[in-house]
Amino acid sequence: MKKIFALLLLVITLSGCSDNKDAREQVTVWTLQMGEFSGYMEKIINEYEIQHPDVDIVWVDVPFSEGEKRTLAAVLGNNPPDLINLNPDFSALLAQRGALEPIKEEKLNGYNPQIVDSLKYNEILYSIPWYATSSVMFVNKDLLENTNIGKQKTVVNRVLKKISRRRYKWVTEKETKIPFPYPVSYTQMNRNAKRVKDLSGAYIYTPNLVDNDSMLRILNKYGLNSPEGVKSKESVELFEKFRELYQTGLIPKDTVSITHREAFEQYMSGKSVFFQSGANFLNMLKENAPAIYAVTDVRPQLIGSLGQYDFSLMNFVIPLRAEHKEQALDFALYLTNSDNQLELAKMTNVIATTNRALESGFYNDYSTLEGEARSIGAKQLKKIKPVMRQVRNQKELNTLVNTAVQRILTDDETPVQTILEKLSDDWAMLLSE
Repeated sequence: MKKIFALLLLVITLSGCSDNKDAREQVTVWTLQMGEFSGYMEKIINEYEIQHPDVDIVWVDVPFSEGEKRTLAAVLGNNPPDLINLNPDFSALLAQRGALEPIKEEKLNGYNPQIVDSLKYNEILYSIPWYATSSVMFVNKDLLENTNIGKQKTVVNRVLKKISRRRYKWVTEKETKIPFPYPVSYTQMNRNAKRVKDLSGAYIYTPNLVDNDSMLRILNKYGLNSPEGVKSKESVELFEKFRELYQTGLIPKDTVSITHREAFEQYMSGKSVFFQSGANFLNMLKENAPAIYAVTDVRPQLIGSLGQYDFSLMNFVIPLRAEHKEQALDFALYLTNSDNQLELAKMTNVIATTNRALESGFYNDYSTLEGEARSIGAKQLKKIKPVMRQVRNQKELNTLVNTAVQRILTDDETPVQTILEKLSDDWAMLLSE
């Protein structure tokens, strides 16, 4: 009898445990390619579940290559995950389709306001920012030493002495030294290309013009990111200079098709003086080209006439059909709080997106090359407007722009103005579809 009673007690106990577990809200969270940081994710999930015993976080890590396809199928279905990690471009496309839950902006008061604003679609917020990157300029100091760029130049100041009310006389000449400035814009970089090639034998840089939306990002820095802007006088002058550099051999011939990674390989091999990339590329440079790393310095990224910087971002969205929207938002805010973002940043060299994290000593450390690059990148997030907004047919637009760029570089007969007017017409037609 005692054995039967004990068995019944065990069954009741196990049944009670099962009921308690089943009673917990299961919040499904998808991330992109975070498997390498499973320890970090599992620790945060465990901490959250302890603080919220009624919630069970089900974490699924999705490969980058499958992210968009699986997400699209999920959000259009009847049982999507509750929280999904995406990039803002694809998030905007889902917002256009009405597939996302709006986020109350006051929930993100502690986040960088310019980044929050960049995530809006039709002035409505649909995303929670997670982490960012902002490219900096790598500089090969050895190659630069052979040019005038960055060096000090002597300037003679003549001092006048007043010897009467109507007459002045030169009495002394004083020499002062001022630095010859680094190029800070694409326009200045292009103007210096010939002198740098003549004096150093290297390309001043390998511009990345046809990789995804890279040219559109450059145009955005000049306020030319529209059908009207792309055929303007300023745009024509910018493209004409790129054509001149390409056809005179002052930028590499493979600029017509080069990817960001291939441009990085040119910098690693000492063929270019400047290279623009995220701070995380310093680790690859150190591992694969230690001699180049040893002579590398960092500067802010190139700007255009508007003076703003570029950035990339990862964010979270909540599908409109998600079952546990409130819990999903609460977990997203926990995962992306200042402490958790800083912990991730220290492991990966990404840039946090909360104000408190950005003001920490981690983003004000100039004692190492990596720290300097990280700190420069973080400061650039304070000037990222105007942000390039995604359009409904973004991939098709990228193809139109990249095709026009390739023709401009290689066709020495058709006027640049003609090519850009055709691009403008095609762009406007695409937007009207």
